[in-house]
Amino acid sequence: MTPFRIGFGFDVHQLAEGKELWLGGIKIEHYKGAVGHSDADVLIHAICDALLGAANLGDIGKHFPDTSSEFKGIDSKILLSRVIELLEKEKYKIGNIDSTLSLEKPKIMSHLPLMLKTLSKVMKIEESQISIKATTNEKLGYIGNESGVNAYAVALIYKA
Repeated sequence: MTPFRIGFGFDVHQLAEGKELWLGGIKIEHYKGAVGHSDADVLIHAICDALLGAANLGDIGKHFPDTSSEFKGIDSKILLSRVIELLEKEKYKIGNIDSTLSLEKPKIMSHLPLMLKTLSKVMKIEESQISIKATTNEKLGYIGNESGVNAYAVALIYKA
């Protein structure tokens, strides 16, 4: 068996006025927030799927179904910590995470340091092992008209 494994994750949520906007484990002040069963943190959800996929453990919906009241309104950092526990049980360690957020507004550059600090603590890795990039959609589609947000993530894991 190859000691290195790669996984890919993607998540998307609608944006609506009056909702909180959680990205990368932190609350960002904005007039719109993501709609979802949990706190709808698309970045954490994409990272969870990338990690689960790399370990061949299914996806976030398998482990934390949106039909379960247990996960209603849950902080996505809790979901990520449970994914990390699953990886540890299988003796996997994280090599690195590379991720991209797609949204028109708000700009997130100033929020990246706190996102990195928050995520590295939850995943028990160094901040330097996490890359978070952001892009707009040049005013095209659901990202461009600010009715949605999405995130992509790739994870490299290896057997400890």
